[in-house]
Amino acid sequence: MNTLLPSNRIKIILVSLLILIAGASFIYNQILLNRIMQQERASVELWAKAFEFNVDPSHQEISTKLNMVAATLRTYPDVPDSLSRIILEAESAKFTQDFVTNEIIRPEHLFNIPVIVVDESGFVTAYRFIEDENMNPEDLVSRFASLHEPIAITLGDAQRAQNQYVYYGESPMIQYLRFFPYVQFGILALLIGVGYTTYRSITRSEQSNLWVGMTKEAAHQLGTPLSSIYGWIQLLKDQNKQNGETLKIAHEIENDVTRLKGIAERFNKIGSQPELKELCPEPIINQVILYMENRIPRLGKKIEVRKAIETNEKVMINPELFQWAIENLIKNSMDAINKSVADPFVSITVIRDGNQLLIDIEDSGSGIDRKYLKEIFKPGFSTKKRGWGLGLSLTKRIIEEYHDGKVFVVHSEQGKGTIFRVSLPL
Repeated sequence: MNTLLPSNRIKIILVSLLILIAGASFIYNQILLNRIMQQERASVELWAKAFEFNVDPSHQEISTKLNMVAATLRTYPDVPDSLSRIILEAESAKFTQDFVTNEIIRPEHLFNIPVIVVDESGFVTAYRFIEDENMNPEDLVSRFASLHEPIAITLGDAQRAQNQYVYYGESPMIQYLRFFPYVQFGILALLIGVGYTTYRSITRSEQSNLWVGMTKEAAHQLGTPLSSIYGWIQLLKDQNKQNGETLKIAHEIENDVTRLKGIAERFNKIGSQPELKELCPEPIINQVILYMENRIPRLGKKIEVRKAIETNEKVMINPELFQWAIENLIKNSMDAINKSVADPFVSITVIRDGNQLLIDIEDSGSGIDRKYLKEIFKPGFSTKKRGWGLGLSLTKRIIEEYHDGKVFVVHSEQGKGTIFRVSLPL
């Protein structure tokens, strides 16, 4: 059973959704940014034209001439005062210049865009809103030139015309908008991460409750027929005390029933906090090896079981659950060995490494594809044609949740074998 797990599908969907939202947000932000930049350029162009209008010397010349004409007309008694008044009112056009100065050039709430005006020689003649840039106006000219094309203005009359250029930077709004997609992407990633973590937590809780319920129900259902079988075995022994062959068969049946009872006890311990005892794991491992060696002929394989226990350190373990975990690992290693393997073996090594007890289970099987190394401990994952894919998942739960240890793949190479490692704290 080699399928893509639902959690992987959910990861792909969430990542795709995150990329889609981030991409759409980035595109929309760029469109909005371009429109605001166009509006800002129009604002700077308006400011530049107002600046050009305000420093035009012709306005002052016109005002001076009109005042002189009005003053001259007052010296002639025959000229009505209304004519002088009309001329002075015409001179009041100066208020237009004041309006441009007070309402367009000076206000800080209209155009908070950093602006620098330079002449043809590159000398800075005016600037505004560059205090926050922490740079000299001359140094900012090249920076602003790389951002926007300068706006040309002409100062003076036709005989004394002088070309100047307005360089401008970016307003705080533009600067904020440039970083906004990254902030939004981070927030989206955080929200999706929290959502996925919550979903995984709920899913794991549901799976755990389902698993616990199934195991306890299985243990309960096994209990009644096992008790009955024990009674039948005892009756068989009592009625055949003189028949050695029958007693031998009854004894073997009793051994198998005892093992079934042990399996039921294993299931019954799932979901509850097991009792841990300080024990040496060697006798338990020997028991598992003996059982698996008796099972090898029925597998139709000739597999050598090697053992190298180099320490007698004791660890806190639950004998039934620990035996179950080791049995699952050894069985998994044996199932991975094909009949065509030249040197079929399963090796169990126990050593001490600092404050850890390491149990390595190596086989000469077919190995595990690298892309499956992170999946093999997940419930339901199996590369076999038959099987529920729960053995390694159960082993991981027993070792990590009940014994505070770790179980992982140390090394695996296709066609050469795999090494599983169980690490238990001393």
